[in-house]
Amino acid sequence: MNFPTSLVPVLPTDGAAAALAGRVWRPDAEGPSVVAIRGGEVIDISAGFPTMRDLCEAPDPAAALRAAHGEALGPLEAILANTPPDQRDRARPWLLAPCDLQAIKAAGVTFPVSMLERVIEERAKGDLTAAAALRAEVHATIGDDLTRLKPGSREAINLKQVLIARGAWSQYLEVGIGPDAEIFTKAPPMAAVGTGMDAGLHPSSSWNNPEPEVVLVVAASGRIVGASLGNDVNLRDIEGRSALLLGRAKDNNASAAIGPFIRFLDTGFTLDDIRSTVVTLSVAGEDGFRLEGSSSMARIARDPVDLAGQMLNAHHHYPDGALLYCGTMFAPVEDRDVPGQGFTHHAGDIVTVAAARLGRLVNRMRRTDECEPHTFGTGALMRNLARRGLLTRREA
Repeated sequence: MNFPTSLVPVLPTDGAAAALAGRVWRPDAEGPSVVAIRGGEVIDISAGFPTMRDLCEAPDPAAALRAAHGEALGPLEAILANTPPDQRDRARPWLLAPCDLQAIKAAGVTFPVSMLERVIEERAKGDLTAAAALRAEVHATIGDDLTRLKPGSREAINLKQVLIARGAWSQYLEVGIGPDAEIFTKAPPMAAVGTGMDAGLHPSSSWNNPEPEVVLVVAASGRIVGASLGNDVNLRDIEGRSALLLGRAKDNNASAAIGPFIRFLDTGFTLDDIRSTVVTLSVAGEDGFRLEGSSSMARIARDPVDLAGQMLNAHHHYPDGALLYCGTMFAPVEDRDVPGQGFTHHAGDIVTVAAARLGRLVNRMRRTDECEPHTFGTGALMRNLARRGLLTRREA
């Protein structure tokens, strides 16, 4: 399936007031540039901020972005239209994921609904056909409404003891209602794909799904400075076989989608706006299949500040900052191919993750070995910036 004729609208509903930053590949520079999105125009501000890391580490990134001067690269719509790999004129700029040197991390099992689905995966040992019966068993044993249970609380500890006595305890319940969050590495720096790009599915997986999420932008100090959207592509059968296969299930070529832009916090977009974000998802398949869903941050079990603090603290340092997927309450169970076997992706699916204040992230699902390979890493970025004379940063 081809990408939609137009990837627009991509901006937040209040885009004119938003402090939005992204990254664009410039063929004339043979490398990426940090850009500001202003009134539908794309402005290269790399002379002042050669990396997105530099902008995120500013004392006030939103103010720094608004004050930055730069070179106009053209209309956002034209650059978006040139982004899909098989529709791209490589002599003109195209959009990238909006992060570079930051670590790309993810929090798992942060919503009660998805926590129960992880328990089901574990018990099914990755067998899609066993999931429906196990789902009924797990809900009967544990219940399906744990939204009022605070992780690490006395009530959660008491529930743990009850479930252990019943033989129903799980490693997923440990990170879902225990004191410590699950924080894992989703992808290396520079490996994320942005909107309009292909997202990767490992061909060994036959049970997988999208995970629409808010992605926090966290400075090296641990301060949350912004947010974006993400699709934490999930291989349910691989992780279900063993939690020790989490790296194989999560960290694959093009499997971390982030975008379209970073929206920095300011008086018009605060942490409370992140806390109330509703992320919607749609999947459109070449077979005519359609799936709709949503995930509300208001129903997360752990506050974003808690998640950021468990990721980056006195015991865990990220000197270039980090992006953190917050998890999702969305876990599709609708049948697609065979009754009783639930949902799994097909190659060519168009996946759209959207939120009113963060915009729209659109990706096409393809095999990981058919997506563009990740070849431009940190070393390549440093050499490119040095050739362009940008490593000695000038204030905008």
